[in-house]
Amino acid sequence: MNCQDHLYRHADPRQVTRRWFFEQCGVGLGAMALGHLLRQEGYAAEAQPVAAVNPMAPKVPHYAPKAKRVLFLFMAGAPSHLELFDHKPQLAKFDGTLPPADLIKGYRAAFIKPSSKLLGPKFPFARHGRCGTELSTLLPQLATVVDDIAVVRGMVTDAFNHAPGQIMMSTGAQIFGRPSIGSWVCYGLGSESQDLPGFVVFSTGKKGPSGGNSNWGSGFLPTVYQGVQFRTSGDPVLYLSNPRGVDNEVQRDSLDVVRKLNQIQLQRVGDPEIATRINSFEMAFRMQLAAPSTMEITHEPQHILEMYGAQPGKPSFANTCLLARRLLERGVRFVQIFHESWDQHGNLVHDIKENCQVTDQACAALIKDLKQRGMLEDTLVVWGGEFGRTPMVQGGGTDGRDHHPNAFTMWLAGGGIKPGITYGETDELGFQVVKDRVHVHDLHATILHLLGFDHTRLTYRFQGRDFRLTDVSGQIIKGLLA
Repeated sequence: MNCQDHLYRHADPRQVTRRWFFEQCGVGLGAMALGHLLRQEGYAAEAQPVAAVNPMAPKVPHYAPKAKRVLFLFMAGAPSHLELFDHKPQLAKFDGTLPPADLIKGYRAAFIKPSSKLLGPKFPFARHGRCGTELSTLLPQLATVVDDIAVVRGMVTDAFNHAPGQIMMSTGAQIFGRPSIGSWVCYGLGSESQDLPGFVVFSTGKKGPSGGNSNWGSGFLPTVYQGVQFRTSGDPVLYLSNPRGVDNEVQRDSLDVVRKLNQIQLQRVGDPEIATRINSFEMAFRMQLAAPSTMEITHEPQHILEMYGAQPGKPSFANTCLLARRLLERGVRFVQIFHESWDQHGNLVHDIKENCQVTDQACAALIKDLKQRGMLEDTLVVWGGEFGRTPMVQGGGTDGRDHHPNAFTMWLAGGGIKPGITYGETDELGFQVVKDRVHVHDLHATILHLLGFDHTRLTYRFQGRDFRLTDVSGQIIKGLLA
């Protein structure tokens, strides 16, 4: 405290005025206030024994969860709900005609004129399972597990371009810099694996997601919670192998020295990012042993490889789905697979057929595999993209659809989801949701609920306010709960 106490050391305490106190002690009070604010913001955590610092240690949620882990199959580029899940005979009937004027009034599309002609669905539909859910003939394998999934036909979002839409689905906001859902889950629950990251990301398909690494970033949360991208060939993570001439003993000795230095600094300043650094170095060392064996799918029985359509040594979506299951059963909390691209502005028939040939078998195999291992009941599986596609045609021909945020379809399974149902309904052209609307915030609130969280209470204070995944919105979709 800067109180000039040497001038007042022998003064009568009764003569020390309030004015003197605030005039002479301002620096000390300011330092105390700043320290308190920094701790609130997460920049200066209270010093604590380093042995107790493990930000990824398992944590207890608000109440008993239905799901313990999440697998998010992110079909980046936005699959057409009209070709896959949402059968619209009336759209086929009015193929080639203009949409009703009142339907498109005030509608904003990404690339086309709202008055573009209607385009009927390109593939037939059929009912499947005991539930009788209608699916496109493009999804014959998903049809075999339709009684285990919930098809959500009433999805809506705020974004109609890819990067903002993907960031919205991943973080609950269209802007960069917010924590992803996987980061929020690890922040709230920690991880059950001490040898692998709590949040693992894969990218398959022809290119990565338009939103880039922000889809799995930790935003303003400590960076220990961000997703770790794994590769499907070679080292799972770049630079995981020791350089030539460095064995495990040398590396362990080096890490011990670095850890002690970091511990001293952590005790001194209390910066949570130092704890992240300690955790990251130790995790990387343990991953050198755990990750390669986890990523080796040749250990799987032949019938499992065939069920997924996986071929060891040949990177594919099928191999990645099998790897995801292996990670989940080893305690990884959140696995996300981005498969780009479903962006069929043109060449719709060929490209969406190819997408389904690549993904349908493996997605269905995941449901079967998790179920037979007793894992589906506490593993939440989510499938979907960032938005849907327009009922109107794009391009000079009759073979493309534009971005459409007003209605799209996702499906969920396991982890407390009611199986064998369809939830939500669109109008006869698949343009607007007319029943049981589900916003992205509602989806996130429901996911967190199944993991044992009140989404309004899972917060992090940053820049003077409490942030949460669902911002200031979100309702639990009770109709989806088992």
